[in-house]
Order: sequence, then C-alpha cells, then structure tokens
Amino acid sequence: MKKWFKKNKWMAYLMPSFLFPLSITIYGLIMAIKESMTDNTGFSLQAYRALFYDHAFWASYLYSVRISTISTVLSLIIGILITRLLYQKLLKTEWKLLVWVPMIFPHFVWGYMVVLLLSQTGFISSIFNHFEWIQDFSQFPILLYEPFGIGIIVTYVWKEIPFVVLMLLPVYAQMNQQMPLVVKTLGGNEWNVFKTTEWPWVAPVLFETGIIIFAFILSAYEVPALLGTTYPKMLSVLSYEWFFYADFRYRPKAFALMVVVTMTIMTFVLIFFHMVNQKRYRMMKGNGR
Repeated sequence: MKKWFKKNKWMAYLMPSFLFPLSITIYGLIMAIKESMTDNTGFSLQAYRALFYDHAFWASYLYSVRISTISTVLSLIIGILITRLLYQKLLKTEWKLLVWVPMIFPHFVWGYMVVLLLSQTGFISSIFNHFEWIQDFSQFPILLYEPFGIGIIVTYVWKEIPFVVLMLLPVYAQMNQQMPLVVKTLGGNEWNVFKTTEWPWVAPVLFETGIIIFAFILSAYEVPALLGTTYPKMLSVLSYEWFFYADFRYRPKAFALMVVVTMTIMTFVLIFFHMVNQKRYRMMKGNGR
C-alpha cells in the first residue's frame, strides 16, 4: 500500500476533493430514500404509490425529459458544427474568449437575457414592431411561459453550446489533419470525412458531454422556475413546491420525486456509458464504426 501511494501521490492529493463531494452526494441520496420510505407509522411506500398515481407528476416527468433531451441534442449538434467549422480559429485566445464568455455567467442570468430578448415586449419584438413587420406587440409569437418550454430550451442551448465546444476542441486539435485529405482524395464527401476520420474520436466525448448536460438540465431549478409554465412544471420545480408545501404530508412525496429523478439520471448514465465503452472497445480493436 505504501509503495502504491508513493507512486501515485497525485491521487492521494486529489482524493479529499473527490471524496468530500461524493460523500455529501451519497449521504443526501440515502437520506432522500429514507425520508421517502418513512411516514408517521414507520416504513411505508405510500409516497411512491401516491407519486405514481399522480397525473401532475407524469405530466411533469414527460415534460422534463422532453425538454432535457431536446436541449441536450441541440446543444451537441450545434456545438459540434461550430467546433468542426472553427476549431483552427478557436485555438487562438481571442476566439476562445468569444465562444466561452457565456460560461462566465450563471444560467439564471441567461434566463433573464432570454426574457429581455424573446418576450412579447422584448428586444426582438421591438425590432419587428419598428420595421412594421408586426402592427402590435401581441402579434409577436408567445415564446415564454408556454407549454412547450421554448424559453427554457433556448436558454439551455445558448448556455451549453460553449461547454460542448470546450469539451470537443481538444479532440479536434489532436486529430490527424491529413486523414480528411486522404478521404477526399479517394472520392469521399464531407459526410464520409466526418464519419470515417472524426466520429470514432468525437463520439465518446460527445456521449459523456451529453450525459453531463442532460443530468444538469433534468435536475436544475432556476431557469424552469423563471421561464416555465404553471402546468406542467419541471420536476425540480414540482419537488420544490411539494417540499415547502404547507401540508407536511407532501414531504415524503417530494423526496420520492427526487429519488425518481436520480434513478432516471443513473439509468441514462448507464445506457450512455455502455454505448461509450462499446465505441472505445471497437476503436481499440481497430474498428471505429
């Protein structure tokens, strides 16, 4: 054991910063499970029964998964397009700052910016009205506080694209730049170049980035609370309301909802990690497809 620590001192130094948040997370999950399975009489699964028979929960669950999935997919697609087109320029400091400035600001700030831009009396509707493309502000489409969650999606996509670029840029910087020329010389088009020379290297990082973004959006509170509609609500908003509801009987139900969210995230993580490991195994065997 001593020899291992001598050879891996860097791991010993990093261990406290890793174990502390991990222990807090595990403790919180254990306490949430305990509270969700406890009532005045002791052990009970009544909270889960009430949750799964609640139409508001299922509406919120589907709403949250849909918004998280759409936001994640759009962020990944736009992020990889930007990285492919601009990665040589993004190696320069000024271009990096231009793309990564949005990462400085919290999601809540970007949510307010979306309100200022996309509300019916916002900046874009004012431009439309100025050029007489619309005669009245009420003619501007409702993009916020509506059931589809457009405002929430726009906020998360806008905010997460720089993160996707940040994760993909090192991959593109380390790629063999001669391979695309070889594919084109053999008659391949841009799609063949991407599928043959880029996708095998990009896919694992893209999947891992998607896991992070999906998990964050599904459990985030501030943007849905600011831009969401009254029904259905994102799961984070619904659990917050149940937790602080005047009737304390809703508390176990709120904890049960949190546990379900955690299990959903873990399920997606296992699926994605299985896909990533398969991709890496094929790459090691010399077949990236």
